[in-house]
Amino acid sequence: GEELNRLEGAFDHLIRLRIEKRASLDVTWSGEWKDKYPEQTQVLFAEDMQAQSTEFSRLLLHDGFTDAVADLIGPNVQLHHTKILQKPAGGGAGFPMHQDYPYFPHEKHTMMAGIIHLSVADEQAGCVRVYPGSHKQGHLPEFNTEAHYLDPEQYPIERGLACEARRGDVLFFSYLTVHGSTPNRSDNLRKTILIQMRDPTDRPVGDLHRSHAQGLMLRGMDPMEHGPEGNVNYKAVSV
Repeated sequence: GEELNRLEGAFDHLIRLRIEKRASLDVTWSGEWKDKYPEQTQVLFAEDMQAQSTEFSRLLLHDGFTDAVADLIGPNVQLHHTKILQKPAGGGAGFPMHQDYPYFPHEKHTMMAGIIHLSVADEQAGCVRVYPGSHKQGHLPEFNTEAHYLDPEQYPIERGLACEARRGDVLFFSYLTVHGSTPNRSDNLRKTILIQMRDPTDRPVGDLHRSHAQGLMLRGMDPMEHGPEGNVNYKAVSV
């Protein structure tokens, strides 16, 4: 509980700071899919939270978290990127069914998301919904190639399995898993932390998505025989 309180305090501070600086925060998905949800407002986000607070840096190396990831992708776990996401109460925007693969494709498909819940996420709050087993189908054809979402008629959001979560729960899924969510219709903010990770031997297909601390080992070691100049993940980036 104390860990969650500290994380939520850092979460709220970062969102508040970005609002005060009038930074770009809204990541509501575009496209015709949202015509079905006229009550939607927005989703607020910030990237690279470990560059903003030690609370998030500690979280990346949390044994309970990295142990669970290692059970899923192997003993060596490498950071790809991080985000925090806040759905406002009473209409915080959902997002259409999609795969994360198009944003940062990799050769071995070990890329995995871990969503840490800092608030209750039930169906009313617009919890994540998934199509179980969909990761086994590989990369699926996109209905909207600009927004990278799937055909809403073939993959309606409401038909996905609702992954309700308590405060402190973590939801893990492959970047090939079809997932989405409905709007937050509850009276409470929905706050989540997203961490994308991979096996360090899994190479990116192109230089598509750089981020702060990309390539940081969260567990184990990087077995690849290369120095910083030979790995795109270790090149300096501007944040």
